[in-house]
Order: sequence, then C-alpha cells, then structure tokens
Amino acid sequence: MILLRHGQSLFNLHFTATRRDPGIPDAPLTPLGHAQAEQAAESLARERISRIIVSPYTRALQTAAPIARRLAVPITVSPLVRERYAFACDIGTPASELARAWPGHDFSALEEIWWPAMEESRESITGRAARFRAEIAALPDWREVLVVAHWGFILALTGESVPNGEWRRADPAAPPPEEIIWHP
Repeated sequence: MILLRHGQSLFNLHFTATRRDPGIPDAPLTPLGHAQAEQAAESLARERISRIIVSPYTRALQTAAPIARRLAVPITVSPLVRERYAFACDIGTPASELARAWPGHDFSALEEIWWPAMEESRESITGRAARFRAEIAALPDWREVLVVAHWGFILALTGESVPNGEWRRADPAAPPPEEIIWHP
C-alpha cells in the first residue's frame, strides 16, 4: 500500500515555529499544504492506485482531493487511520458537518463525534494500526490502495516519521515495528 501523510496544516505551521499547541481544531491545510497535495497528486499519477482510504480530518480530506480528482478513484473515509488524539487539531468535525462540506463522500460509517474525548494512549494507536494492518492485508488489492493519514498513525504502523506531503510504500503483511520513537 502507499501511505501519504497529509500536507502541512495550520497546526503544523504554528506548532513547528513555537512547539506549543496553537489551539486550532481540525486544522485545515496551509497554502504550502495545498501545494504539497498537488505535488503528491502529480507524483502518485505514475502509481497504480485503485482506491483511497482517508482519515476524516479536514487536512487529510483536502490532501486526498486533488489525487482522487486526478486519478478518478473512489475515496473511503475511515476513522481507523485518524491521528492520535493529543492536540487541539485532533478535535474533529462532526460527521454531519463533514457530509455537508464534502457531499461527494460517504460519512455514514462514522459516529457523529468520531474522535476520542481524551488523549489517546500510545497503546491505543498501535492497536488501531495493528487492526488496520490486518484489515488491509486481507484485501486482494492492497498494493493499489493509497492511505492518506497522519504522522502518529503512520509512525504507529511503520515506525517511520514521514514529513508532511510525503509518501512511502508499506507491506501490511510485514511485521510491525519493533520500536517506535514518538519524539525524536
């Protein structure tokens, strides 16, 4: 499968500069983040992709949009690939509001409030990553699936810290990472 970290969000921009939570719920992409999404669409156009699985956070939906348009592939919204809830940007948007903002996507599988109420433990996100790994490995077309997710989820899945707007291939049948370094 291909794992793509969403483009730069307003949270990423401010947090990188200050190392403090700027308090932006469901942070959207910055202009650089939109450019990174377009760049990803350009580079992924050469890959065989049959569908996209995307996190319900706005920054991930915005990152997936130009790729889905360019490749004309369906999008599945999955809270399983969401970010580890730890900052204000991890407060999501209710499913009914997402459905109004993104009428071409199906949000019916989401609870109205689909993100946790409190900080998610490292064990919880690694458990989610393990469930996703098993689910995706069972699909016959997993090699053609693009997953648009987040730093923490990709780290829990692969052990690798991926910069905004970059993508990596991953084999869901490979063993999980032996060690995860959460804060380098």
